[in-house]
Amino acid sequence: MFGINSRIVVVGLPQVAAALGADAEQAIWFTQAYMFASTVALFLVGRASDIFGRVKIYVVGFALFTLGAALSGLSSNPIQVIIFRGLQGFGGGIISTVGVTMIVDAAPPGELGFFLGLNQSAFRLGAMFGLTLSGVLLTLLDWRALFLINIPIGIFGTLWAGRRLREVARVEKQSPIDWGGFITVSAAIASLLLALTFAAYGIAHQNTVWFLLVVFAATLTIFFVHESRAEYPLFDLSLLKIREFLGGNLAQLLNAAAWGAVLLLLSLYLQLVLGFSPFEAGIRLIPFEITYFVVGVISGKLSDKFGCLPFTTSGLAVTSLSLFLFSTMDAQTSYQMVIGYMLVFGVGMGVFASPNVSSIMGCVPPERKGIGSAFRTTMFNVGYLTSLSLAVLLMSLTIPYDLLTQIVTSIDPVSIGAAERHLFVEAMQKTYLGLAVLNTLAIVPSVLRGKGNRSRRDRS
Repeated sequence: MFGINSRIVVVGLPQVAAALGADAEQAIWFTQAYMFASTVALFLVGRASDIFGRVKIYVVGFALFTLGAALSGLSSNPIQVIIFRGLQGFGGGIISTVGVTMIVDAAPPGELGFFLGLNQSAFRLGAMFGLTLSGVLLTLLDWRALFLINIPIGIFGTLWAGRRLREVARVEKQSPIDWGGFITVSAAIASLLLALTFAAYGIAHQNTVWFLLVVFAATLTIFFVHESRAEYPLFDLSLLKIREFLGGNLAQLLNAAAWGAVLLLLSLYLQLVLGFSPFEAGIRLIPFEITYFVVGVISGKLSDKFGCLPFTTSGLAVTSLSLFLFSTMDAQTSYQMVIGYMLVFGVGMGVFASPNVSSIMGCVPPERKGIGSAFRTTMFNVGYLTSLSLAVLLMSLTIPYDLLTQIVTSIDPVSIGAAERHLFVEAMQKTYLGLAVLNTLAIVPSVLRGKGNRSRRDRS
């Protein structure tokens, strides 16, 4: 479900925006709201799973995810979709965070990378299905079906999780929740994500961006001071002293900031430049997902045997190469060449992702797995949201905002003139180059994390 919903709106974004009369800002918020809400409360979710148990929190997340999807499909204007996508994203954040924690709890010693690779594969299968399902639903029904399709699956999943999952982790039932820490860190994350989003909309929001950045700095400082003195802190600051944990999270943050917008850019390129329909565009993105799926399982298994560092670093290098190759695409590039670039992209991401998660989670003490997973997911989501905002910002340096709105919300490629299409291609190329540079920077913390302590990971 999480994989399907991460892709189903990417392909159908122009259709949803056009049907609701949304501008470019609102259209981007259809995806931003999902990631934003799934990020803000993750520290509370992670800590709550350590205290109350994983299964209860997971079932609640599944139910909220389903409810948010249903309300999104019943919305009548862009603002409603944004609000209810946020509710769906909050549930999705619980699913992704607590789900990984439960897998870490249950993985046999020495097989954590393989089990996390299977989890990544489940996501990839859902993502592939979402790319094709989006086009089918838009062809046969309308945009509301993109969300309403979740209702029967979500009801079954919620009931099944509640009946079949069993708690295997040791919980801290007597530990209170650190509400002061939750309020300050949530304010910090929210102000940062809002600042990044408003920064993408140009000079008109400059004062708002600076104000939000000041709020971010102030609340983050208060959070760290509070956590250093709290008896039962929301986040164990000692985790940041673990080089493997810190390096892996920094690498993940920069990598997510580099690749989060890639599939949206590819979808727009396939539809508006190469002239494919939404269904055709979704089908043509599948080579990336298949490659990511296959390579992710293999790299997860191999990293258990040979260590994570060779895979995380080489995966980042290959991903940077693929982003550079994407920057060479134009209206004359054949789809066969695009497939080749997507395969390179899938290999790079597949080699990096599972070993990096294994490296991060494997060095966290058992009693801190929940909050460790929440921190990891937060870093990914912040990076992912940054990628979308950064892509809009970089493109708006070449394309006037009104034209960008026209392109993003267009459902008919013929309506985009040759000059406008050329501007879009030029902006896209520059954006990919910027993302390639950003991803290359992730190699530094990946290398500096060291080889890690395998025996400690296996015991965890």
